[in-house]
Amino acid sequence: MKLWEKGIPTDKKIEHFTVGNDRDLDLVLAKYDALGSIAHAKMLCEIGLLTEEESDSLVLALEDIIIDIEKGDFEIEESFEDVHSKIEYLLTLKLGDAGKKIHTARSRNDQVLVDINLYFKDVITEFKSQVKTLFDLLMESAEKNQNVLLPGYTHLQIAMPSSFGMWFSAYAETLIDDITMLNAALKIVNQNPLGSAAGYGSSFPINRTFTTKELGFETLKFNSVAAQMSRGKSEKIVAFAMSSIASTLSKFSMDVCLYMSQNFDFIGLPAHLTTGSSIMPHKKNPDVFELIRGKCNKIQALPYEITLITNNLPSGYHRDLQLLKEGLFPAIQNLKACLDIAIFSIKDIKVKDNILSDKKYDYLFTVDTLNEMVVAGIPFRDAYKAVAEQLENDTYQSPKETKHTHEGSINNLCLEEIVAKMKLAL
Repeated sequence: MKLWEKGIPTDKKIEHFTVGNDRDLDLVLAKYDALGSIAHAKMLCEIGLLTEEESDSLVLALEDIIIDIEKGDFEIEESFEDVHSKIEYLLTLKLGDAGKKIHTARSRNDQVLVDINLYFKDVITEFKSQVKTLFDLLMESAEKNQNVLLPGYTHLQIAMPSSFGMWFSAYAETLIDDITMLNAALKIVNQNPLGSAAGYGSSFPINRTFTTKELGFETLKFNSVAAQMSRGKSEKIVAFAMSSIASTLSKFSMDVCLYMSQNFDFIGLPAHLTTGSSIMPHKKNPDVFELIRGKCNKIQALPYEITLITNNLPSGYHRDLQLLKEGLFPAIQNLKACLDIAIFSIKDIKVKDNILSDKKYDYLFTVDTLNEMVVAGIPFRDAYKAVAEQLENDTYQSPKETKHTHEGSINNLCLEEIVAKMKLAL
């Protein structure tokens, strides 16, 4: 069944190519398509294009479809082109003419826009919840380990003293930026495109304010062409927000892989978080974090994939837009899984004490030594040269302690302020 069927058969080869894997991907949107149809049916009744009896029967039938979807009993067979045609078929099968009326004053174009926006709203809410859980774990680890010292690096060379408190809370505070990106994406998708039809509105006296309130959108996408042009742009901004989270997870995962290697030996992972080798019995590999890193790097390519599909399309609908689902929908599931496994794993990271007892880390404190000389009245450049000379002559004596006081420094992590900032962002 095709909603555009005119009785002229389509070549099977063309049908297979144009439909692609839309049926499988559309299962993600099925609940949202039914919800959009419920709001649309109520609106058609409100303006007199459906009777109250027809509207009520459509709403009840759509609610039954949602129950089937949530139970996993809904499928889109090969005889249907997409989720829209399957749901309309079920309504027509059950209600006859009332089912045939559901498509009045709308197009598949604004249907899919509504479905995707409603889906994105839920996805963003889920991401925010997962990110907050991860944030809480990182801050808990930061609080617990704030005085356990850790070498800091620049250019992968020993630089200045850090701590596990600083390391964990650095990633926690970075997640606040990721929440800000999610909020921006939510602002963009929280606009109602329903009623824009094929992109140029409708001659029916529809009430778009009614469906906006009914579907819980913050506002309308008023201009019908602008509503249609949001396809691709909405996907891109969501992809950029996902990419921001993925960047944080990827960098953290790289740190974990680096820090647990024998050359660094800063942290350990329990056996249940590692895998072995088929040939080397001593191996304990951080596969979980390597896969988070790889999956998240792949997610970071997604905004550019969407850009390349959409960047030279003129206004109006184009079938190219169908391809956006192929990259985005699986990426959403992958990012959810990465966040979930990170939450599961991070709490079991074991930090190691006395890392800085190794003599090679003595140079971490050269800046502290230099600064103490400056406080004592020696000009900075002279103090710098003096410490450099001690290093060259192998006479440098490391204090192996820090006295940093400014906000965000090793001895003043501002953990409470970071927590307050996250509350504000949420």
